[in-house]
Amino acid sequence: MKFVTFKNAEGMARAGWLQGGGVVDMQQASDGALPADMLSFIDQHEEYLAVIQAKGLLGLAPTHQLAEVQLLAPLPNPRSFRDYISFEQHLLNASSKFGHQVAAEWYEMPIFYFTNHQAIYGPEQDVPRPAGETRLDYELEMGCVLGKGGQNLSPAEAEDCIFGFTIFNDFTARAIQAREMRCNLGPAKGKDFANAIGPYLVTKDELAPHRDATGRFNLRMTSRINGQTICDGNFQTIHYTFGQMLARASENHVRLHPGDIIGSGTVGWGSLIETNFEAHRPLEPGDVLELEIEGLGILRNQIS
Repeated sequence: MKFVTFKNAEGMARAGWLQGGGVVDMQQASDGALPADMLSFIDQHEEYLAVIQAKGLLGLAPTHQLAEVQLLAPLPNPRSFRDYISFEQHLLNASSKFGHQVAAEWYEMPIFYFTNHQAIYGPEQDVPRPAGETRLDYELEMGCVLGKGGQNLSPAEAEDCIFGFTIFNDFTARAIQAREMRCNLGPAKGKDFANAIGPYLVTKDELAPHRDATGRFNLRMTSRINGQTICDGNFQTIHYTFGQMLARASENHVRLHPGDIIGSGTVGWGSLIETNFEAHRPLEPGDVLELEIEGLGILRNQIS
Protein backbone atom coordinates (compact mmCIF):
# COMPACT_ATOMS: atom_id res chain seq x y z
CA MET A 1 0.00 0.00 0.00
CA LYS A 2 0.97 3.61 -0.54
CA PHE A 3 -0.03 5.71 2.45
CA VAL A 4 -0.34 9.48 2.25
CA THR A 5 -1.12 12.53 4.31
CA PHE A 6 -3.10 15.12 2.37
CA LYS A 7 -4.93 18.39 2.75
CA ASN A 8 -8.57 18.22 1.69
CA ALA A 9 -10.72 20.97 0.18
CA GLU A 10 -11.57 22.22 3.68
CA GLY A 11 -7.87 22.68 4.44
CA MET A 12 -7.74 19.80 6.94
CA ALA A 13 -4.78 17.40 7.04
CA ARG A 14 -5.98 13.81 6.72
CA ALA A 15 -4.37 10.37 6.43
CA GLY A 16 -5.20 7.81 3.79
CA TRP A 17 -3.84 5.78 0.93
CA LEU A 18 -3.69 5.89 -2.86
CA GLN A 19 -6.31 3.80 -4.59
CA GLY A 20 -7.92 3.68 -8.00
CA GLY A 21 -6.28 6.84 -9.24
CA GLY A 22 -7.39 8.80 -6.18
CA VAL A 23 -7.07 9.00 -2.42
CA VAL A 24 -9.02 7.21 0.30
CA ASP A 25 -9.55 9.20 3.51
CA MET A 26 -9.06 6.37 6.00
CA GLN A 27 -11.18 7.80 8.80
CA GLN A 28 -14.03 8.77 6.49
CA ALA A 29 -14.03 5.46 4.64
CA SER A 30 -13.96 3.43 7.86
CA ASP A 31 -16.72 5.43 9.61
CA GLY A 32 -14.25 6.46 12.30
CA ALA A 33 -12.68 3.06 12.90
CA LEU A 34 -9.34 4.35 11.57
CA PRO A 35 -7.54 7.50 12.76
CA ALA A 36 -7.26 10.80 10.92
CA ASP A 37 -3.45 11.09 11.17
CA MET A 38 -0.61 8.87 9.99
CA LEU A 39 1.35 8.70 13.24
CA SER A 40 -1.66 7.31 15.09
CA PHE A 41 -2.15 4.76 12.31
CA ILE A 42 1.48 3.66 12.47
CA ASP A 43 1.33 3.30 16.27
CA GLN A 44 -1.32 0.58 15.93
CA HIS A 45 -0.86 -0.36 12.31
CA GLU A 46 -1.25 -4.12 12.75
CA GLU A 47 -4.68 -3.65 14.32
CA TYR A 48 -5.67 -1.03 11.76
CA LEU A 49 -4.51 -3.08 8.77
CA ALA A 50 -6.78 -5.86 10.05
CA VAL A 51 -9.66 -3.34 10.12
CA ILE A 52 -8.95 -2.42 6.50
CA GLN A 53 -9.12 -6.06 5.49
CA ALA A 54 -12.19 -6.85 7.59
CA LYS A 55 -14.16 -3.91 6.21
CA GLY A 56 -13.06 -4.53 2.64
CA LEU A 57 -11.79 -0.97 2.34
CA LEU A 58 -9.31 -1.82 -0.42
CA GLY A 59 -12.26 -2.39 -2.73
CA LEU A 60 -13.82 1.03 -2.19
CA ALA A 61 -13.77 3.89 -4.67
CA PRO A 62 -11.53 6.82 -3.70
CA THR A 63 -13.08 9.43 -1.43
CA HIS A 64 -11.12 12.16 -3.28
CA GLN A 65 -9.55 12.55 -6.68
CA LEU A 66 -5.86 13.45 -6.62
CA ALA A 67 -6.60 16.79 -8.26
CA GLU A 68 -8.87 17.70 -5.33
CA VAL A 69 -6.21 17.33 -2.63
CA GLN A 70 -2.70 18.50 -1.81
CA LEU A 71 -0.27 15.78 -0.82
CA LEU A 72 1.75 16.63 2.29
CA ALA A 73 4.72 14.84 3.83
CA PRO A 74 3.40 11.30 4.39
CA LEU A 75 4.51 11.45 8.05
CA PRO A 76 4.55 15.16 8.95
CA ASN A 77 5.43 14.59 12.61
CA PRO A 78 8.01 11.81 13.05
CA ARG A 79 9.09 11.11 16.60
CA SER A 80 12.77 11.34 15.70
CA PHE A 81 14.92 11.48 12.57
CA ARG A 82 18.35 9.84 12.35
CA ASP A 83 20.33 10.10 9.14
CA TYR A 84 23.18 7.73 8.27
CA ILE A 85 26.04 7.89 5.81
CA SER A 86 25.89 4.37 4.40
CA PHE A 87 26.99 4.67 0.76
CA GLU A 88 30.75 4.31 0.46
CA GLN A 89 30.95 6.10 -2.90
CA HIS A 90 29.27 9.22 -1.52
CA LEU A 91 31.56 9.20 1.50
CA LEU A 92 34.67 8.88 -0.66
CA ASN A 93 33.50 11.63 -3.02
CA ALA A 94 32.37 14.11 -0.38
CA SER A 95 35.32 13.54 1.96
CA SER A 96 37.80 14.39 -0.75
CA LYS A 97 36.03 17.69 -1.44
CA PHE A 98 36.22 18.64 2.25
CA GLY A 99 39.87 17.57 2.46
CA HIS A 100 39.06 14.68 4.79
CA GLN A 101 40.06 11.03 4.79
CA VAL A 102 37.55 8.25 5.37
CA ALA A 103 37.99 6.96 8.91
CA ALA A 104 38.67 3.25 9.33
CA GLU A 105 35.87 3.19 11.91
CA TRP A 106 33.29 3.85 9.19
CA TYR A 107 33.83 0.30 7.96
CA GLU A 108 33.25 -1.03 11.48
CA MET A 109 29.87 0.55 12.31
CA PRO A 110 27.07 2.56 10.71
CA ILE A 111 27.44 6.27 11.52
CA PHE A 112 24.52 8.69 11.95
CA TYR A 113 23.52 12.08 13.27
CA PHE A 114 20.17 13.40 14.50
CA THR A 115 18.50 15.82 12.12
CA ASN A 116 15.57 18.14 12.76
CA HIS A 117 12.36 16.09 12.90
CA GLN A 118 10.33 19.32 13.12
CA ALA A 119 11.57 20.73 9.78
CA ILE A 120 9.59 18.40 7.52
CA TYR A 121 8.56 19.35 3.98
CA GLY A 122 6.34 17.37 1.63
CA PRO A 123 6.04 17.02 -2.15
CA GLU A 124 5.59 20.22 -4.17
CA GLN A 125 6.38 22.39 -1.14
CA ASP A 126 8.79 25.28 -1.63
CA VAL A 127 11.98 25.00 0.43
CA PRO A 128 13.56 28.34 1.43
CA ARG A 129 17.29 28.84 0.93
CA PRO A 130 18.95 29.74 4.26
CA ALA A 131 19.92 33.40 4.51
CA GLY A 132 23.42 34.03 3.19
CA GLU A 133 23.94 30.44 2.02
CA THR A 134 26.05 30.25 -1.17
CA ARG A 135 26.43 26.48 -1.66
CA LEU A 136 22.96 25.00 -1.18
CA ASP A 137 22.88 21.30 -1.97
CA TYR A 138 20.43 18.40 -2.11
CA GLU A 139 21.01 14.74 -1.14
CA LEU A 140 19.22 11.78 -2.71
CA GLU A 141 18.31 9.23 -0.02
CA MET A 142 15.76 6.64 0.97
CA GLY A 143 14.05 6.86 4.34
CA CYS A 144 12.50 4.05 6.34
CA VAL A 145 9.73 4.58 8.88
CA LEU A 146 9.45 2.32 11.91
CA GLY A 147 6.19 0.61 12.75
CA LYS A 148 7.45 -1.08 15.90
CA GLY A 149 9.96 -0.13 18.56
CA GLY A 150 12.62 -1.97 20.49
CA GLN A 151 16.08 -1.77 21.98
CA ASN A 152 19.30 -3.79 21.66
CA LEU A 153 17.97 -5.23 18.40
CA SER A 154 19.73 -7.62 16.07
CA PRO A 155 19.70 -6.62 12.38
CA ALA A 156 17.02 -9.24 11.71
CA GLU A 157 14.87 -8.00 14.58
CA ALA A 158 15.37 -4.44 13.41
CA GLU A 159 14.24 -5.25 9.87
CA ASP A 160 11.00 -6.57 11.35
CA CYS A 161 10.36 -3.15 12.92
CA ILE A 162 10.16 -1.36 9.56
CA PHE A 163 6.71 -0.22 8.43
CA GLY A 164 7.61 1.30 5.08
CA PHE A 165 9.84 3.46 2.91
CA THR A 166 9.83 6.90 1.32
CA ILE A 167 12.11 9.24 -0.62
CA PHE A 168 14.19 11.63 1.48
CA ASN A 169 15.89 14.83 0.32
CA ASP A 170 18.45 15.83 2.95
CA PHE A 171 18.91 19.49 2.03
CA THR A 172 22.34 20.78 3.05
CA ALA A 173 23.81 24.27 3.38
CA ARG A 174 27.41 23.39 2.46
CA ALA A 175 28.94 26.80 3.22
CA ILE A 176 27.42 26.82 6.71
CA GLN A 177 28.30 23.16 7.22
CA ALA A 178 31.95 23.66 6.24
CA ARG A 179 32.44 26.47 8.77
CA GLU A 180 30.77 24.81 11.73
CA MET A 181 32.39 21.40 11.22
CA ARG A 182 35.82 22.95 11.59
CA CYS A 183 34.88 23.00 15.28
CA ASN A 184 34.67 19.16 15.27
CA LEU A 185 30.95 19.14 15.96
CA GLY A 186 27.96 18.86 13.69
CA PRO A 187 26.48 18.96 11.17
CA ALA A 188 24.03 21.30 12.85
CA LYS A 189 22.81 24.51 11.20
CA GLY A 190 24.05 23.21 7.88
CA LYS A 191 21.38 20.52 8.06
CA ASP A 192 18.52 21.50 10.34
CA PHE A 193 16.48 23.79 8.06
CA ALA A 194 14.74 21.33 5.70
CA ASN A 195 14.06 17.61 5.39
CA ALA A 196 11.74 16.71 2.51
CA ILE A 197 10.01 13.33 2.38
CA GLY A 198 7.35 11.83 0.13
CA PRO A 199 5.35 11.69 -1.96
CA TYR A 200 4.00 8.66 -0.12
CA LEU A 201 4.96 5.94 2.35
CA VAL A 202 5.23 2.53 0.68
CA THR A 203 4.74 -0.56 2.86
CA LYS A 204 7.71 -2.89 2.86
CA ASP A 205 5.83 -5.77 1.23
CA GLU A 206 5.69 -3.76 -2.01
CA LEU A 207 9.49 -3.55 -2.17
CA ALA A 208 10.08 -7.21 -1.24
CA PRO A 209 10.41 -8.34 -4.90
CA HIS A 210 13.34 -5.91 -5.29
CA ARG A 211 15.25 -7.21 -2.28
CA ASP A 212 18.30 -9.40 -2.81
CA ALA A 213 19.81 -12.07 -0.56
CA THR A 214 21.91 -9.49 1.31
CA GLY A 215 18.89 -7.41 2.35
CA ARG A 216 19.62 -4.63 -0.13
CA PHE A 217 17.11 -3.32 -2.67
CA ASN A 218 17.78 -3.24 -6.40
CA LEU A 219 16.12 0.13 -6.96
CA ARG A 220 17.15 2.82 -9.43
CA MET A 221 17.70 6.23 -7.81
CA THR A 222 17.80 9.36 -9.97
CA SER A 223 17.87 13.11 -9.42
CA ARG A 224 17.06 15.99 -11.73
CA ILE A 225 17.46 19.76 -11.40
CA ASN A 226 15.32 21.81 -13.78
CA GLY A 227 14.93 18.66 -15.88
CA GLN A 228 18.68 17.92 -16.10
CA THR A 229 19.68 14.49 -14.82
CA ILE A 230 22.39 14.82 -12.16
CA CYS A 231 22.52 11.35 -10.61
CA ASP A 232 21.59 7.90 -11.88
CA GLY A 233 22.42 5.36 -9.19
CA ASN A 234 21.08 2.29 -7.43
CA PHE A 235 20.22 1.60 -3.81
CA GLN A 236 21.91 -1.80 -4.13
CA THR A 237 25.30 -0.07 -3.83
CA ILE A 238 24.66 0.72 -0.15
CA HIS A 239 27.26 -0.60 2.31
CA TYR A 240 25.02 -1.06 5.36
CA THR A 241 21.45 -2.40 5.33
CA PHE A 242 18.60 -0.71 7.16
CA GLY A 243 18.65 -3.63 9.60
CA GLN A 244 22.27 -2.91 10.45
CA MET A 245 21.58 0.81 10.79
CA LEU A 246 18.62 0.25 13.10
CA ALA A 247 20.51 -2.29 15.18
CA ARG A 248 23.26 0.28 15.70
CA ALA A 249 20.73 2.95 16.71
CA SER A 250 19.17 0.61 19.30
CA GLU A 251 22.46 -0.35 20.98
CA ASN A 252 23.14 0.40 24.66
CA HIS A 253 19.48 0.15 25.66
CA VAL A 254 18.35 2.97 23.37
CA ARG A 255 14.67 2.45 22.58
CA LEU A 256 13.45 3.04 19.04
CA HIS A 257 9.81 4.01 18.58
CA PRO A 258 7.07 3.69 15.96
CA GLY A 259 7.17 6.78 13.81
CA ASP A 260 10.95 7.18 13.98
CA ILE A 261 12.56 7.83 10.58
CA ILE A 262 15.96 6.54 9.47
CA GLY A 263 17.72 8.07 6.46
CA SER A 264 19.96 5.82 4.39
CA GLY A 265 22.54 8.42 3.55
CA THR A 266 23.21 9.70 0.04
CA VAL A 267 23.65 7.38 -2.92
CA GLY A 268 26.95 7.85 -4.74
CA TRP A 269 26.93 11.02 -6.88
CA GLY A 270 23.54 11.94 -5.37
CA SER A 271 24.65 15.40 -4.23
CA LEU A 272 26.37 18.37 -5.84
CA ILE A 273 29.31 18.48 -3.42
CA GLU A 274 30.60 15.23 -4.92
CA THR A 275 31.70 17.06 -8.06
CA ASN A 276 32.41 20.30 -6.16
CA PHE A 277 29.34 21.76 -7.90
CA GLU A 278 30.77 21.11 -11.36
CA ALA A 279 27.81 18.91 -12.36
CA HIS A 280 25.52 21.82 -11.49
CA ARG A 281 25.91 25.15 -9.72
CA PRO A 282 24.61 25.50 -6.14
CA LEU A 283 20.84 25.58 -5.81
CA GLU A 284 19.15 28.94 -6.20
CA PRO A 285 15.58 30.20 -5.77
CA GLY A 286 13.45 28.97 -8.66
CA ASP A 287 15.34 25.70 -9.11
CA VAL A 288 13.09 22.61 -9.23
CA LEU A 289 14.44 19.34 -7.84
CA GLU A 290 13.01 15.93 -8.66
CA LEU A 291 14.21 12.90 -6.73
CA GLU A 292 12.96 9.57 -8.03
CA ILE A 293 13.35 6.09 -6.57
CA GLU A 294 11.91 3.08 -8.34
CA GLY A 295 8.69 2.04 -6.58
CA LEU A 296 8.64 5.12 -4.34
CA GLY A 297 7.56 7.78 -6.82
CA ILE A 298 8.95 11.27 -7.42
CA LEU A 299 9.62 13.86 -4.73
CA ARG A 300 9.50 17.34 -6.26
CA ASN A 301 10.42 20.61 -4.50
CA GLN A 302 11.28 24.13 -5.59
CA ILE A 303 13.80 26.39 -3.91
CA SER A 304 12.39 29.72 -2.76
